[in-house]
This record gives sequence, C-alpha cells and structure tokens, in this order.
Amino acid sequence: MKMKVKMEMKIVVLFLYYCYIGSNSSVSASINNGDELSVLLSVKSTLVDPLNFLKDWKLQETGDHCNWTGVWCNSHGNVEKLDLSGMNLTGKISDSIRQLRSLVSFNISCNGFDSLLPKSIPPLKSIDISQNSFSGNLFLFGNESIGLVHLNASGNNLSGNLTEDLGNLVSLEVLDLRGNFFQGSLPSSFKNLQKLRFLGLSGNNLTGELPSVLGELLSLETAILGYNEFEGSIPPEFGNINSLKYLDLAIGKLSGEIPSELGKLKSLETLLVYQNNFTGKIPKEIGNITTLKVLDLSDNALSGEIPIEITELKNLQLLNLMRNRLSGSIPPAISNLTQLQVLELWNNTFSGELPSDLGKNSPLQWLDVSSNSFSGNIPSTLCSKGNLTKLILFNNTFSGQIPATLSTCQSLVRVRMQNNLLNGSIPIGFGKLEKLQRLELAGNRLSGGIPGDISDSISLSFIDFSRNKIRSSLPSTILSIHNLQAFLIADNLISGEIPDQFQDCPSLSNLDLSSNSLTGTIPSSIASCEKLVSLNLRNNNLTGEIPRQITTMSALAVLDLSNNSLTGELPESIGTSPALELLNVSYNKLTGPVPINGFLRTINPDDLRGNSGLCGGVLPPCNKFQKATSEHKSFHGKRIVAGWLIGIASVLALGILTIVARALYKRWYSNGFCGDDTANKGEWPWRLMAFHRLGFTASDILACIKESNMIGMGATGIVYKAEMSRSNTVLAVKKLWRSAADIEDGTTGDFVGEVNLLGKLRHRNIVRLLGFLYNDKNMMIVYEFMLNGNLGDAIHGKNAAGRLLVDWVSRYNIALGVAHGLAYLHHDCHPPVIHRDIKSNNILLDANLDARIADFGLARMMARRKETVSMVAGSYGYIAPEYGYTLKVDEKIDIYSYGVVLLELLTGRRPLEPEFGESVDIVEWVRKKIRDNISLEETLDPNVGNCKYVQEEMLLVLQIALLCTTKLPKDRPSMRDVITMLGEAKPRRKSNSNEENTSRSLAEKRSSVFSTSPVNGLL
Repeated sequence: MKMKVKMEMKIVVLFLYYCYIGSNSSVSASINNGDELSVLLSVKSTLVDPLNFLKDWKLQETGDHCNWTGVWCNSHGNVEKLDLSGMNLTGKISDSIRQLRSLVSFNISCNGFDSLLPKSIPPLKSIDISQNSFSGNLFLFGNESIGLVHLNASGNNLSGNLTEDLGNLVSLEVLDLRGNFFQGSLPSSFKNLQKLRFLGLSGNNLTGELPSVLGELLSLETAILGYNEFEGSIPPEFGNINSLKYLDLAIGKLSGEIPSELGKLKSLETLLVYQNNFTGKIPKEIGNITTLKVLDLSDNALSGEIPIEITELKNLQLLNLMRNRLSGSIPPAISNLTQLQVLELWNNTFSGELPSDLGKNSPLQWLDVSSNSFSGNIPSTLCSKGNLTKLILFNNTFSGQIPATLSTCQSLVRVRMQNNLLNGSIPIGFGKLEKLQRLELAGNRLSGGIPGDISDSISLSFIDFSRNKIRSSLPSTILSIHNLQAFLIADNLISGEIPDQFQDCPSLSNLDLSSNSLTGTIPSSIASCEKLVSLNLRNNNLTGEIPRQITTMSALAVLDLSNNSLTGELPESIGTSPALELLNVSYNKLTGPVPINGFLRTINPDDLRGNSGLCGGVLPPCNKFQKATSEHKSFHGKRIVAGWLIGIASVLALGILTIVARALYKRWYSNGFCGDDTANKGEWPWRLMAFHRLGFTASDILACIKESNMIGMGATGIVYKAEMSRSNTVLAVKKLWRSAADIEDGTTGDFVGEVNLLGKLRHRNIVRLLGFLYNDKNMMIVYEFMLNGNLGDAIHGKNAAGRLLVDWVSRYNIALGVAHGLAYLHHDCHPPVIHRDIKSNNILLDANLDARIADFGLARMMARRKETVSMVAGSYGYIAPEYGYTLKVDEKIDIYSYGVVLLELLTGRRPLEPEFGESVDIVEWVRKKIRDNISLEETLDPNVGNCKYVQEEMLLVLQIALLCTTKLPKDRPSMRDVITMLGEAKPRRKSNSNEENTSRSLAEKRSSVFSTSPVNGLL
C-alpha cells in the first residue's frame, strides 16, 4: 500500500514539474519575441530607407514581426533570416542585430551602404553584403564564425590583406570577394577550407604566387582568380581538384608552362588562362578533359603546334588561341567537334590549309584566323549549319574563288577577307544578306564586275573592294545604300562615269574611287552627302570643272582630286569650306588665280603643282607669272642668260644667309630666346613641330603665353588663347604640366614621338593639332580655337553655348559626333589610340556646335592591346571601374567614359552630384532607379525631354549609355556598334496627329536595336 502511495506521489510531482517547465518556456518565447521586435525596430532606426520598403516595420497590436518585409521566422517564431537586398538602403547596421539569437542568414546585397565593416560578425551561416560600397578591411573571423557556410562580399571597396583567420571558416562552402581592392598574397590557411565549393577572388590587387595548398581543396568546383597580379606558374597540385568545373586565371602575370597535370581535371568545363605570360607548348594532356566546353589560352607566348588531342574534346564550344606564337597546321579532325561555335586563331604563324569540311559538323558562329600564313581554298562548308556571323580571314594567302555558299549565308554580319590571293568574281548574293554589315575583299586578285545585288543591301555599312582587278562600271545605285558609311574601290579597273545618285546617301562618310579609269565630270549632287568626310578621286580621267557645291559640304575634311584632267578655276570659296583640312588638286589642267582665303593661304604648293595655268596665292603672282610666260615665248635666249645669272646670285645669297643665320643663332640663343627667362637656365631652344602649313612662328606663340590670355586650366596643363595677327587666326595653346622628375628623366623625346603620331590624326570630330612647341623643359600643344567652348560648360550652364543645347536633336548630334571620333581612334588608327580621359570638358564645340574630341595629354598609342600603365589616369566619375585596380588600358575604358558623357547629355547632371549620395556616381544613380522600378523619365533633363516623343527618343540612347557603362569590360559594345545603335535611335520628329504611329515605330526600333542586348535584363 505504501509503495502504491509513493508511486502516485512521484507521478504527481513529475506532472507538476513539466507543467512548470512548459509554462516558463512559453513565457520565455513570448519575451524573446518581444525582444526581437524591439531589436528589429532598433535596426530600422539606423537605416535610411528612401523608398519606404520597411514601412510595415512598426509596432502593431498583434506584434507579429514575422510578417514584416524581409523577415523570416522559424517554427518557434524567432527570426532566422533577414533579407533586405535591393532596397536602396543606406546608413548603418545596428550592433543590436547580435541580439537576434536565432539569426542564421543575413542579406543586404545591392544597396548603398558605404561605411566601414564591423570588426566581427554574429554567428551566422550566410552573409551577403555584395554590391555595396563598404570600405576598410574584411571581418575578423573567430571561433564564433566556425559555422559560416556562405560569405559574399563582392563588388565593394574593401581593401587590405586577406588574413590567416579566414582559415577558421572550416564550414565555408562559398567565398566570393571579387571586385574589391584586396592586396598581398593568399594566406596558407586556405588549406583548411575543405568544404569550399566556390572561390571568387578576381578583380583585386592580389600578388605573389598561387599557393599550392589550393590544390588540397578537393570540394572546389569554381575558382575565379583572374584579373589580379599573381606571378609564377600554375601549381601542378591544381590537377588534384577532381571536382573543379570552372577555372579562371586570366589577365595576370602568370608565366612558365601550362602544367600537364591539368589534364587530370575530369570535371572541368571552362579553362581561362588568357592574357598572361605562359610559354612552351600546349600540353597534349588537355585532350583528356572530355568535359571541357570553353578553352581560352589567348594572349600568351605559347609556341609549337595545336596538339591532335584537342580534337578529342567532343563538348568543346569555344577554342581561342589568338595572339600566341603557335605554328603548324590545324588538325583536320577539329572539324569533327560537333559543338564548336567559336574558333579564334588570329595573330599566330599557322600555315597550311583549313580543314576542307570545317563547319560541316559544327554550329560554327565565329571564325577568325586572320594574320597567319594559311593557304589553299576557303572551305565551302563554313556556314553549313546556318549560324556563321563573323568570318575573319584577312592577311593570309588563301587562293581560289570565294565560295558561293557564303553569299547565301543569312546569318553573316561581317566578312573580312582582305589581303589574300583570292581570284574569280565576287559571288552574287551578298547584297541580299539582311544582317551583313561589313564586306572587305580588298587586296586580292578578284576580277569581273560588282554584283548588282550589292546596291540592294539594306544593312551594308562598310564595303572595301580596293586593290583588285574588278573591271566594270559602278552600278547606278551603289552609293544609295541607306546605311553605307564607307565605299572603297581604289586601285581597280573601274571605267565609265561616277553615278549621279548622291541624293540618297544619308550615312556615307568615306568614298574612295581613286586609281581607276573613271571619266566624265564630278557630279554636283555629291554635295548632298552631308556626312561625307573623305572624298578621294585621284588618278582617274575626270574632266570638267570642280563643282562649286563641294565648297558647302559641312563635313568634308579630305578632298583629293589629283592626277585627273580637271579644268577651269578653283572655286572661290573652297578655302573657306567648313571642315576642309586637306586639298590636293595637283596635276590637272586648272587655270586662274588661287583664292587667298582660309587654309589656301598656307596650303602646301605641292598640292597645287602640275597645273600650268594656276598662279597667285602660295604660287608665283599671276602678273609676274604671265609676264615670264610671254618672255619665254619671245626671248628664249634672254631667259637662259637670266637663269644663269639668277642661279649664281642665288648661290651667293644662300652662302651669305647661312653665315648670317649662324651668327644670329649663336647670339640669339646664347642670350635667351624670345625673352623667355628660362632660356638662361641651360635648356636648348624652342622647336616648333608643325602638322599643317602654318602662318605663324614659335615667337608669335610665345608672345601670347601670358596670364592675361589664360582661358582655362585642367589636369594636364594651362590653356591660353593666342591671336595671330599676321595670319588673322585664333589658336588655343596648352602648356603641359611637367614635374621635376619628368624633366630629370628626359621624357621629352618619347612624348614628342607620341605627339607626332597624334598630329597625323585627321577627322572632323577630333580637334586639329596644328603644331607642337617644345624644348627640354617645357612643352606646348597648339590646336584650333573652338568658339563655343567645351561641352561640360555648355550642359551645365557656364557659357553661351548652353542656351543652344536646349533641344534633344543638338545633344544627339554631339553624342554621335563624339562616337564617330572615338571609332576613328579605336578602329581606323594603327596602332589604335586610347584617349584615357574622355569627359565633357574635353569635348569642344565649334561654331556649328559640332563636337571635337580634345586634350590628348593622356592618350596612348596601343602597340599591344590591353597595355598596362604605371598609374591611374583620367577624371573621377568617368573612370571605368576595372581601371582602378588593374591599370590595364584598352578601348573599353574610353567606351565607359563615353557612356558617362551620354548620361550627362541625357540628364543634364554632372557625373558626381550631392543629390546622388556619398560615393554614388551618375551611373550607379541611374541603375538604382532601375532597380527600384522608378520611371526613367524622371532622370531625363526636363529642359530637353519635355514631351513624350522626345523622352522616348532619349530613352533609346539611355539604353546605349547603360550598355557602355556595364561593369564588365567584355559586355561593353565597340564604338562601331555604338554608332550603329545610335543610327537606329536617331531622332525623328512627328506631328501630334501621328502620336500612335510614332509610339509604335519607337517601340519597334527599341526592340530591333536591343533585342540581344544585355541591357534588357536591367530595363
């Protein structure tokens, strides 16, 4: 009985105990929930939420914070996840967040936080702070971080070294630190990260050698280590990472041979090691990686042949071996790669023939084997799958005929076969290819005529048939192709007359018909080509007079009519032609006086010689010339005697002048030059390098270099206005800054060489460099004076030109002009010229508001693409993001800066404005609008975009600006592509009655231009 009572008592006690525990637990959870609500409100209090995303974070009767925006709770009602990504938040993260005891995931990516990171973090499993502007060092990771699985801090401004405490994160599976400013070498403690699957370190300033311990991370699937400064070789231990699928070591300073051990990576799909210093042969063991889809070994110093084992890569989609020292022939079996889409082999020393069935079995899209020594026929199977877009074969010795199958390949965009040994005729059909933009067949042995269907093209913008044996007349409508920008057919056997069909040539900028057998007169309708910059008709049989209408062409900069049979006088106004910079009419039958106006006052007499009837101006005066001609006919003997006397007198005079000049030189320069005080300090005298015939001297320029003539000051020097009374011209003279180190290093010679190249630039959208004045301590650049100042002052209201930029058409034309100027620098100059400081203040406006790119103080001639410079150059707000941490120079940095200028034209705002927020530039400001689904019409300048149609036109260009300013350089278009897109976005005015049709046409235009653009993901 007693035992039974005791048992019952125990049961009662246990029941009461568990009831007590349960009640306490319930009260505890209630208290925790209340505490967490207070913590969240504390977190909100330190945030800036301009778009009110967190409007529901407030005290309510229910007190249920688990339903708040961005808050996830576990089954006990405790906060386990905070996701505040993409909310345009700024401010600071409160330390009270540590009180959320159940929190395991914290995401504040894609916001505007710009503070320093806290030294440590609460014990979480996932942290994502990517795409902000956090600065300072990364967190310190102690024992409390041992459970961290996911860490993403990419796309910030973090700096300092990666410390050994990263090795404490033994549970880490994702480590993404790309796009920061970390430096130093990788810590050896990385070997502890045995669970790591993703390692992203690209786009930093990391140095030293790649540690071999990375080869011990056997769970690693993705390693993105490129865009750093790593040196040394690839550790052979990398071949032990059997799980590795993606390996990026591109753009660095790695060297040595590519280790054969990489062939053991049986799961690898992508291998990128381009733009390093690798040498030796391509290891044949790479052929063992049967999973490989992308192989890019370009821009190295690899030698030897393509190993036959490469043809075993049955999944290969891209093979890029360009810019190496490879030789030999292409393995024939490469045509059996059924997935191959891109094959780039250009700039090597390959020889032999292309595989005869290349393209037959693969969806080939892009084939570039240019600048090698390939020979034989072009395979007829290249477009068998109907995907070929770009076919680049120039600078080889291909022979035979152009395959007819290419002229029916509807996918083609560019065909470049110049400088080969091709013969036969041009196949019919290229004109019917609706996507074909460039057709370059120059420097071959092509014969026959120009196919008539070429004139029917709706897409061709560049045609070059020069240096062939084409024998026909020009098709009557060949120059009326709507999108045609350049038509070059020099050095052929073209006969007949120039078609009088220039009324419809809206885009033509370069026409070269030189060295043919053309007859007849120059059509006056050529003056209707408003964008024509260069017209070359030399070495033909043209007759008649020079049409006076040519003198009114607003864009024509180069006119060469030499070696013809033109008659009559030079048009009176040709010297004052708006843009004309080079005129050559030598060896014709022109007569009469040379007009004394404009640039004709200083034209080179060689450009007029061979016209026995021309006189005056820079030639002998007309009256003396005519008198001498009369005496020649009547007094032949006297002329001979006079000639002897003149010759003897000239020799004597020359001797006397030489003696006097030497004496003056010693006296003049020993006592100082032109009153320049610095001349007494030992430097050698001033030298004037002229790029055009000048009507002034160094003394005239130096006399104007005084404070009262100063009109501007920039990063590269001081600008003076110089009025030359002798020639009645106004110049701009920039005296360049030079440090004592520059002077001591004696860098003048190198700079003179570069300026000499820049002085040869000829384009209507580039400020004309007239001369270069220098000695061993000072340098000055002389260029034409622009009446309307610079674009920056015009947009932002500092000069009178701003009142003229109140309509979108004017701003669009400026944008287009700058694009043409940059395209000339990047694509038509050899080597390409990289400006490096494109900004609105370096774009000048002439009297017609035409844009001229100026200030080449930082420009580089890129003999090798993606050259490295020693320091960052450019202007804040315009500098491409990758330039700050790579110092790699290529065309893409100019394209980014151009995109910023477009945004200035569109928004009327400067690249950096207080309204954007701290450390936010105009690019990020616009992208925030997109992320926050704010109407982009609000970003447009209200002084310009004040009606629906104009806004739609501006939004088209805004998309181009966003493309130009994408973060990754490879995603930015070339300037040629920008010009094409701007052509599609050209303003077209409609009446109000056509509102519906206008909206539809603009929508269709947007779709056609940007259908394949990555900007679609943003808009």
